[in-house]
Amino acid sequence: MNYVHKNTASRREFLKTAGRVTAASALVGAGIPRVHAAESNTLQVALIGAGGRGTGAAANALSTKSGPIKLVAIADVFENRAKSSFAALKQQFPKQFDVPEDRVFVGFDGYKKAMDCLRAGDVAIFASPPAFRWVHFAYAIQKGIHVFMEKPVTVDGPSTRKLLKLAEESVKKNLKVGVGLMSRHSRALQELADRIRNGEIGEIILMRGFRVHGPIGYFSSLPKPQDMSELLYQVQRFHSFLWASGGCFSDFYIHIIDHCGWMKGAWPVKATGLGGRHYRQSREGATYVDQNFDVYSVEYEFADGTTFIMDGRCMSGCDDRYSSYAQGTKGLAIISAHGDCGMPSRIYKGPLASRANLLWESKVKPEQQNPYQNEWDELVAAIRQDKPYNEAKRGAEASLVTSMGRMAAHTGRVITYEQILNCDHEFAPQVDKLAMDSPAPLQAGPDGRYPVPQPGIVTTREY
Repeated sequence: MNYVHKNTASRREFLKTAGRVTAASALVGAGIPRVHAAESNTLQVALIGAGGRGTGAAANALSTKSGPIKLVAIADVFENRAKSSFAALKQQFPKQFDVPEDRVFVGFDGYKKAMDCLRAGDVAIFASPPAFRWVHFAYAIQKGIHVFMEKPVTVDGPSTRKLLKLAEESVKKNLKVGVGLMSRHSRALQELADRIRNGEIGEIILMRGFRVHGPIGYFSSLPKPQDMSELLYQVQRFHSFLWASGGCFSDFYIHIIDHCGWMKGAWPVKATGLGGRHYRQSREGATYVDQNFDVYSVEYEFADGTTFIMDGRCMSGCDDRYSSYAQGTKGLAIISAHGDCGMPSRIYKGPLASRANLLWESKVKPEQQNPYQNEWDELVAAIRQDKPYNEAKRGAEASLVTSMGRMAAHTGRVITYEQILNCDHEFAPQVDKLAMDSPAPLQAGPDGRYPVPQPGIVTTREY
């Protein structure tokens, strides 16, 4: 295959659009109780996890045009994040911002206090680190609240089993659940998926995904500052710790893994992986203590033998590539031209991505080009119209498949779907009981370093 590459935009750099969308997504069975916005017709929103992702999701929610909507509560474990999100959203959406200072909650129990400000049929945004997803989801189901949850939604086998059970409960209660795997809401990728289903590239024989660029987010971490608790340090730098996020592999690579499974129409059944850590010190000589590898290569295999290879790297000074591809017996599809779902998607005759071989290129109306807005327009429309809409199960499965590849690289063993689903290593079994003064789920050794994966040495768990 001949690959093309463009520089990518970050996750929330799409321009917000306000186009109303009628396309449905992730439909589930009907004939179940109605849970809808309260009789005032104003949908109330609570933001739980007020970092960049949560604030961006709240902005998308408040940009929907299908009816009145307002933000009524904000919660985070960090006061500065809650205040920053408060100021930004109040300035951007003054008419839809109804969050007095006494509805800004700080602490691990803030999620309950924020959702207690809602009525059944309102919606909560979950954008805290993924470890807390099942905890927050369980409370939303108890309260009859619709949910938008950021990805990943699980970090290991035990949390996936919990989330899948909760997904079933949410369907029974007719709750609408969106998951932030926005590739599924890209109009370009939707049309490409249809074309692949119709045989335009023939049978898929190989898929490739690349996310290789310099360190971003909290990929690597230096030792904990003296004036910060161990727990808050790990929650703040969640990309660095497997219990909090599934590490960089789960957080960074899930979008491409998800949409390649979508294009194939199946989840991989097993994975073989490798990776390693080349750089353990900063340029200043300080030692990094996080759990991540800085390079990964995972070969996923589908039940029919088709291979999907996902390559990831977080290193400065190397060539970047951030895109995905599907090679078929008749042609090549560029799934994402850049980033997690960057347009245009294309189909080429044969294996060569040349202009002469171009058979199709996606064209999307300007008002539907933002998949982050599309997913919110569709979720809110489903709530208002009481249409079946629940992405929780699929989000859990995408998260599990991502963890399957990560575990294969971290153990040096072939890991099957059933193995990762039934793995008994729960990274943070007491996450629902954490408080500000709790010990962290992961403890550093006498040298100040945290347990890291040791492929071939520790083979039944990741650390």
